Amino acid sequence: MKHLLQNAWLTRGGLACLLWPLSQLYGLVVRLRMALYRRGILRSERFPVAVVVVGNVIAGGAGKTPLVIALARHLQALHVAVGVVSRGYGRSGTGCVEVTTTSSLSQSGDEPALIHRMTGAPVFVADRRTDALRALLAAHPGIAVVLCDDGLQHYALQRDIEIAAFDDRGAGNGWLLPAGPLREPWPERKQQGLDLVLHTGAQPAFEGFTSRRQLADDAWTPDGSRVALAGLRGRPVTALAGIANPQAFFGMLGDLGLTLEASITLPDHHAFSEADLAGLQGRTVLCTEKDAVKLFALPAAAGLNLLAVPLVFSPEPAFFAAFDALMAPLLSPLPSTHGHQTA
Repeated sequence: MKHLLQNAWLTRGGLACLLWPLSQLYGLVVRLRMALYRRGILRSERFPVAVVVVGNVIAGGAGKTPLVIALARHLQALHVAVGVVSRGYGRSGTGCVEVTTTSSLSQSGDEPALIHRMTGAPVFVADRRTDALRALLAAHPGIAVVLCDDGLQHYALQRDIEIAAFDDRGAGNGWLLPAGPLREPWPERKQQGLDLVLHTGAQPAFEGFTSRRQLADDAWTPDGSRVALAGLRGRPVTALAGIANPQAFFGMLGDLGLTLEASITLPDHHAFSEADLAGLQGRTVLCTEKDAVKLFALPAAAGLNLLAVPLVFSPEPAFFAAFDALMAPLLSPLPSTHGHQTA
C-alpha cells in the first residue's frame, strides 16, 4: 500500500482521485486545528529562548536532519549556545531523555543520536517537544537558541523562525494526504508564518534557497579511522541504506566512480539486526552515517569491512545570511513578532 500511495502522489489520476475525498477532509481538519491555535483556543507554549523549527510540509524525509546539523554548527561558529529537541522518531522508549554518547538508540532514536555525535550540542527527546525543551533548559540554562528537529505541525510549541525543507519531489501533485504528499496546504502554508524554504535536492521545484549535497571523499570505520573512497574504485562494494531516499545515496556512490555489486534498500529508521548483515561477511559494505549509528553496534559488523560515508551538506551562503538576519533581533531584548501567528 505504501508504494501505491507514493505512486498516486505523482499524478492526479488513479488511486489519488479515489483518495481525494479523504484529502479534502484532512485539509479541513488541518485548517481548523491551525485556526484554533492561532486564536488561542488550543494552548501553545512560549519559552524564554529563540526557537527555530526545521521541518517538512511534505511527508517523508527531505533533508531536515542534515539541515539541523548545519544550523547547529553555524550557530556554534558564531559562539551561540545551541541545543536541539526532537521526538526521536522510531525510538521504542518513552519519556524524556537526554541523548549522550552512551544513550541506547532504542531510547534516543537514530537521528537525535547522529545530531549529538556530529555537533556535540545537547539534545533532548520526548513524545512532546515542549517537554523536551523544558528539560533541555533545566539541564542547560545557558542555551540561547533551540533547534526543533521536525515539528512544523507541532503548534503546541511557539516558534520564532520556521524553516521548511523540500527535496526534488517539491509539493508532489499538490494534494494533501493521503491522495498527495502534503501535510499542510501549499503554497497556503508559506503565507502563515513560514520564514525560509530550503531545497535539498538538485532540481528545486519552486522559489527558495538551494543547497549542495555530496558525499565526503573519505569514509570512516567503527574505530574512527578514515578510508579514502578513491581507493575503492575498481573494487566491488555493497551499499546499504535505511533512509528516506536510498537511491540518492546509491547514486552519489556511483558518481564517485564506485562499482556497486549490490545495493540493499531498507525502510527509513530501520531497526537493524544481525539478520540484515547475514551473507555479507567478507564484503566491503558502505552505509550512511545515520545507519552507521545502529550498524556499528551490531556484533556481526565485526565480520565486515563496514564503512560509513559522511554526507557533506552545504546550504548556499544566501540562506545563512537570511537566517542570520532573522536571528539578530532574537538574540537581543527585542520581542519576537511571531507569537501565536505560528503557534
